[in-house]
Amino acid sequence: MDATTLAAYDAAASSYAANWDGQPPPEDMYQQLRAHFRPGPTAEIGTGSGRDAAWLAANGFEVHGFDASAGLLAHARAAHPGIPFDFAALPDLAGVARGAWQNVLCETVIMHLPRAQIAPSVRSLLALLRPGGTLYLSWRVTEDASTRDPAGRLYAAFDKSLVSGELGAGDTIVFDEDATSVASGKRIQRLVIRRAA
Repeated sequence: MDATTLAAYDAAASSYAANWDGQPPPEDMYQQLRAHFRPGPTAEIGTGSGRDAAWLAANGFEVHGFDASAGLLAHARAAHPGIPFDFAALPDLAGVARGAWQNVLCETVIMHLPRAQIAPSVRSLLALLRPGGTLYLSWRVTEDASTRDPAGRLYAAFDKSLVSGELGAGDTIVFDEDATSVASGKRIQRLVIRRAA
């Protein structure tokens, strides 16, 4: 994870969480989760405020949230005490069981990584899945050159091929969309990837 980005989230965790929780529900994402996720253990990597983990739990998924920000984890645990939340950081995701998850959700996280860490992060995310499991992966699209917002958060510029190039034999992209997010109003690339059975 980019250290400056992580420091920004830790310094203003309550503010970021309130912003995300106050946005319109991301129904465009939830539609894809309903369509493609299957019953079973579900990991959310980059859980943030815990908003989407709570949605997953309310919709019958056995969810476990992970984040690299201690501040955001504290907020998620306080807001959603019935859901487990633990520390894990991309690209390594140390401590998160490999091959154990039917579903993995990673919503608008990987753009906060230095470009060199994106491909290893995708490999780690795919490695979490059981055979036949599903990864929902999205990122905010930044064109031309990587940039930082006023808080210092990194938005890496990279092509979708950097992600799709990490798919293994038999892995399939079952949904591919570049669109404006209902919740944030930002341009988002979404991929739903089915791991080889």
